[in-house]
Amino acid sequence: MTPELIVSFATILASVVLSVAFLLTVYRVVAGPTLPDRIVALDMLVGIAIGFIAVIAIRTGVNLYVDIAIALGLVGFLATVAFARFVLSRGPDGKRERQTVLDGERTPETAEKPAKPGPSGGKRKGGR
Repeated sequence: MTPELIVSFATILASVVLSVAFLLTVYRVVAGPTLPDRIVALDMLVGIAIGFIAVIAIRTGVNLYVDIAIALGLVGFLATVAFARFVLSRGPDGKRERQTVLDGERTPETAEKPAKPGPSGGKRKGGR
């Protein structure tokens, strides 16, 4: 067996394994019982796509595919972080939970009541 034949067989086997993983992961995205399950499955789909790109790079010998896979990994990571923030901002019943002061948003629970004008008629000190 020549090295080219071994690489060819390995890339075909990897493509089959990645295809099965892709189908199973798509099923989890569609049937996942909770939103976090779907988010993890979408992250897994990004990993499988990176695997497909790596197999194509090995079969064709074009090194540009590796750069594309790295870029896809970065975008997938940012998407996962965005989804995680979205899930954390939601409560178990799907309504927004109280926001922290760090988020910079105010919800009815955290909003301050407007101050009543004082003896100075609501004017600020300092002439402004």
